Amino acid sequence: MSCEAAPYLVCDIVPFRAACSPDAIALVDGERAWTYGQLNGTVRRTAAWLADSGVRPGDRVMLVGENCCAAVAVFLAANLMGAWPVVVNARLSDREIDEICEHSGARRIVFTIAASLRARNHHQRYGGATAEPADFGPVGVGPLNETARPEPMESDRANAVAALIYTSGTTGRPKGVMLSHRNLMFVARASGEARRLAPADRVLAVLPVSHILGLTGVLLGSLVSGAQVHLASRFDPGALFSALERERLTVLIGTPSMYAMLAEYASRKGMARVVAPALRLVSAAGPPLDAATKHTTEVLFGQTLHNGYGITECSPTVTLTPLNLPRTDCGVGRPLEGVETRLVDSSGADADAEGIGELWVRSPGIMKGYYRAPEETAATVDGEGWFKTGDLARSRDGSFFIVGRSKEMIIRFGFNVYPAEIEGVLNGHPGVARSAIVGHEVDGREEIAAFVQPVSGSGVTDAELAAYAAARLAPYKRPSKFIMLEAMPLSPGGKILKAALAASLQIGVTRQRASIPA
Repeated sequence: MSCEAAPYLVCDIVPFRAACSPDAIALVDGERAWTYGQLNGTVRRTAAWLADSGVRPGDRVMLVGENCCAAVAVFLAANLMGAWPVVVNARLSDREIDEICEHSGARRIVFTIAASLRARNHHQRYGGATAEPADFGPVGVGPLNETARPEPMESDRANAVAALIYTSGTTGRPKGVMLSHRNLMFVARASGEARRLAPADRVLAVLPVSHILGLTGVLLGSLVSGAQVHLASRFDPGALFSALERERLTVLIGTPSMYAMLAEYASRKGMARVVAPALRLVSAAGPPLDAATKHTTEVLFGQTLHNGYGITECSPTVTLTPLNLPRTDCGVGRPLEGVETRLVDSSGADADAEGIGELWVRSPGIMKGYYRAPEETAATVDGEGWFKTGDLARSRDGSFFIVGRSKEMIIRFGFNVYPAEIEGVLNGHPGVARSAIVGHEVDGREEIAAFVQPVSGSGVTDAELAAYAAARLAPYKRPSKFIMLEAMPLSPGGKILKAALAASLQIGVTRQRASIPA
């Protein structure tokens, strides 16, 4: 591919950069550093190996692993040969891995066994062989699925599926989100431009590339901009702080829970300020950001914590806070260039100015649909191309604010209660590491349960939290129950699994330390 022709497909990114700057560093993984030229050659060899392994265009190739060069090479190689990469975090349970494998009809499973103990364990369970298709060490290879049938090829390659991402879901089995080359390339370019990514940047990829934000916003957005991507297979606060100083990283993108853990680690170590001489951008995405986490992060890093909003079905980024207009609140910013938005009330009409409504999105990043679920797709994307996010938002002062999930909204004493508001209040308590609000039915009425993970050694009590909430929330918003947890159940992307918390309430297995009257 020539340096004059801009990349059109995901698999065009590396050849384009290899033609323009073959000796520029593309990936750093521990002691391994690949130039764009080396990465291009590795991807081509890996694609040839996949073909020799029985993978055909239109087949699903399931990639089970954690962040490493092998994962990136296999993902790009599957795209190059026209297969569908099904990227899966090795931290998922056996059941979840099996369900995704069955639903996707994967022809082959590739495990990044050299970089992930969990991937090795999954590979041992599935059996199969090991192989060394290129210069990234051995990978595990599951048995060939002889019954798998390839999907038809698209006449326009840009419409072909470039990634099949399974969402964690709130209930039931995960759904496979089909994202095309056009979807991913639109968001990779738009988010990269909004973050002003450039070849001089060194971006830390600590978010899993199996998660849509780690894949598009971090990995592809960086590569399409010609930046260096520094891969981290797991989140380790100490290692992250060392990398910021040693590797002179310039961009850090993470979840609010990650930043909360960084602040807690720094506090334990007596660190007042992070040493990060080259860091120019710190940004949050994923679960909602609360004011307490934003404040502690900004004090720790000495710069603004930017914010954004996205969802897997939108590839994922919808809004980002402009770099030249930093916000002091937790707004998620403005839509990316080329993204249309609406706020729709319960009657289906546009919400009043500054009113709350469900956020609808229309853009080139909207998914092709849910794999093998046309009814669910039709219920989520209307005939005019509007995707219904299920998230409630309002607009004020040129920024969107996410107030919660429409399905999570609690109606108490006739009032609408948004969990994100209560969580923001509780997270402001110095003894709270993170919290999650869940509605549950008691004697025919909806009540509010607060799950709280205390800061280690804080000794915070239920009565203390109840008093703290009472001073900051209207009576109908105050939790009626506080449940202390040593650790929140988190998805690989750092999202609190509220469905698991709600289920624990229903079956009564969670220990309740106190019940506080509303």
